[in-house]
Amino acid sequence: MSEMTPLNYEELRSLMVAAGLFVLGAIGFLTRRNLILLVLSAELMLHGVSLSLVTFGKIHQNQEGQAFTIFVLTVAACEAGLALSLVLALYRQTHSLDIRLWSELREFDTPVPVMADADGPQSLPSAYDGIPLLTPAGRQPRELPRTVNADPKRPDRTPV
Repeated sequence: MSEMTPLNYEELRSLMVAAGLFVLGAIGFLTRRNLILLVLSAELMLHGVSLSLVTFGKIHQNQEGQAFTIFVLTVAACEAGLALSLVLALYRQTHSLDIRLWSELREFDTPVPVMADADGPQSLPSAYDGIPLLTPAGRQPRELPRTVNADPKRPDRTPV
């Protein structure tokens, strides 16, 4: 069992910086709607946790904090890659990075949310009106019309 040494000024300062990083990341995560800023705020919180793990490892005079930090950084790298792919997918569909647009992503056979109004129930406006929808699993996709642009070099582009 390792013995704990009293906190010195350097360790206390490291813990204060770690707490500051985590709080700034949490504030950014809770107040922003841009997906990229949300991902950066989550990364900031993870780095604050990593710094505190290393500092506590130094205080307890063992290497467990560094081992956990390697694990946290691995998770952060995976999270950044996944978040980047989600950001790109949403931006390709909506041409916006507003987090509120995630609530409109759904399959076409799910019920449309309605809001009660004095005039009766009305469907919520959607930014996806007119955009082709994905085919649910297990169903055959409908035939898409061939293109009208005739191209003699490409027989797959001939009009029907």
